[in-house]
Amino acid sequence: MGFIQKIKDEIAVVRERDPAIHSAMEVFLYPSFKVMISYRMAHRLYRSKHYFLARLISQRAARKTGIEIHPGATIGKGFFIDHGNGVVIGETAEIGDNVTLYQGVTLGGTGKESGKRHPTVCDNVMISAGAKVLGSFTIGANSKIGAGSVVLEEVPPNSTVVGVPGHVVNHDKVSIPRETLDQTDLPDPVQEDITLLKKENTELTSRLLALEDEVRRLTSAEHAGKEKE
Repeated sequence: MGFIQKIKDEIAVVRERDPAIHSAMEVFLYPSFKVMISYRMAHRLYRSKHYFLARLISQRAARKTGIEIHPGATIGKGFFIDHGNGVVIGETAEIGDNVTLYQGVTLGGTGKESGKRHPTVCDNVMISAGAKVLGSFTIGANSKIGAGSVVLEEVPPNSTVVGVPGHVVNHDKVSIPRETLDQTDLPDPVQEDITLLKKENTELTSRLLALEDEVRRLTSAEHAGKEKE
């Protein structure tokens, strides 16, 4: 694929994912566009073992955009970073096609591994603002990671993950996150637990009141019996 075609592809991705854009020329101002053009060049140099030049290009791009992508990372087509500041992608990260990241996302290691130490993110995954995915495991296709989540273990395909540490709250709900890019319509397990506790508390209160009424009734009946005696 020629360099001009890569630029056209990156323009198309940005225009598809960001509703705030109104012209193709605006794309050239986007950090995501700038860093991906630099990454594609740096990655080619990295694969040719020109490590210093690859890192030189990637570090310059990081200073200009606030997005740090190691040139050794493998990134598929249709990749998009919205806003982007604070995004970090590690050397052995593998990213499939049509993946979307938001600002503050980290695809990092745990510091304990060698070799493959960063996540594998499959096709059509969306990782929301501030989420951290740490370690060498896979985020399954069509999954959605909620904002601020910290994911430390495997995520099955078609899952929604929220929380710290992240846990699956929806599974096998087949969808393609990039079609809606919805970061807010996610289950809230804490609120669900609070709602359940409130319901159980109401039921226990009702049973206690009924028991107190029964005790009063029996006590009244006992007093009435004694008075008749």
